[in-house]
Amino acid sequence: MKVLQICHKPPLPLNDGGCIAINNISKGLINELGSIKVLTINTSKHPFNLKYYDKEYIKNTRIESSFVNTKINIIDAFSNLVKNNSYNISRFFSSDFNDLIIKTLKFESFDIVLLESLFTTPYIKTVRSYSKSKIILRSHNIEFIVWKRLSMKNNNPLKKLYLKLLSIQLKNYELGILKKIDGIATISNEEKNKYIELKCPLKIATIPFGIETKNYKNKTKNREDGKLKFFHLGSMDWKPNLEAVGWLLDEIWPKIQKKIPNAELHLAGKNMPNWLFKKKNINVFNHNEVKDSSKFISDHDVMLVPLLSAGGIRIKIIEGMAHGKAIISTKIGAEGIEFKNGENILIANSPNEFYNEALKIYSGEKNFNKIGENAREHILKTYDQNKISKKLVSFFESVL
Repeated sequence: MKVLQICHKPPLPLNDGGCIAINNISKGLINELGSIKVLTINTSKHPFNLKYYDKEYIKNTRIESSFVNTKINIIDAFSNLVKNNSYNISRFFSSDFNDLIIKTLKFESFDIVLLESLFTTPYIKTVRSYSKSKIILRSHNIEFIVWKRLSMKNNNPLKKLYLKLLSIQLKNYELGILKKIDGIATISNEEKNKYIELKCPLKIATIPFGIETKNYKNKTKNREDGKLKFFHLGSMDWKPNLEAVGWLLDEIWPKIQKKIPNAELHLAGKNMPNWLFKKKNINVFNHNEVKDSSKFISDHDVMLVPLLSAGGIRIKIIEGMAHGKAIISTKIGAEGIEFKNGENILIANSPNEFYNEALKIYSGEKNFNKIGENAREHILKTYDQNKISKKLVSFFESVL
């Protein structure tokens, strides 16, 4: 079986959850099939650099890239809004990357073309024109649901209307895409069920984010006397993360810090805005983008995931759980993960609920190490990359 993987961002470096997910799928398919072909968009936000790839990866993927200017242009965005086009998607199209796909398909035939996320779907027409391969969409999120949630949470009337219009455009676009592909690999059962609710006629398989279990060690530890280190890890150029951290600093952390004076909140992620730290909060530390997310997770005690609007699956939660960390998350934040509240994760949907769960951990009423151990056991059992890669290849075979 020959597979072409088309990516909306380079697999490496592992700057965010999307990159990690793409890279793990690439490596898993290489393990199963021996080799694949990878084409990736590179942008100013996610540049492509061969120095991050070892010789074996380059040999087994023959990875190639082309620059696409995805920087938001206000005039183009407004023009697309008026024309009822989804600018969120169309800005990922470029003639140069399109030509790279054409060149590849003219030179080589494939059984499967795997499109990583909705942002690569503008190239479906080209794939259909130059290949007889089956097209599988690797759905990272149902995008219109993310934007719909953002619009519902926004209090600014103009922004609310704009976000609502974007979500309607995206919904129309996503429903249209279902008529142009051959199958969907969703990242969670919840996403799969949403596609079923949308009356998707295609074959759908849940192919969750997988981890190489040998790379994750149990990072539970005894906390320093009287000190509890909470943390949040996530890219701040993703709007739901920015919204979440703003809510955390405004509504949640002041309650926790007032009751637990020695508690610390550690924030890490690229493009961390300075204005977040102008808020009058005590014991809040900005780590910006960290080189080693595993070490950052290891050095702290309890992960906070206060997401209010998102979709897909939170890869950082899976990584935190794999390292044996206790996590307090909103229900939306934990979407896509088969969890047991109170056993391997703590669910909190309001500032008071976050505060109460934090207080129970601090007092010892809830053993954060035990919750972390349960979480780790669950993740290693459910999200092993080898098992997931085999499942993906089986799905390809069923579509063929």
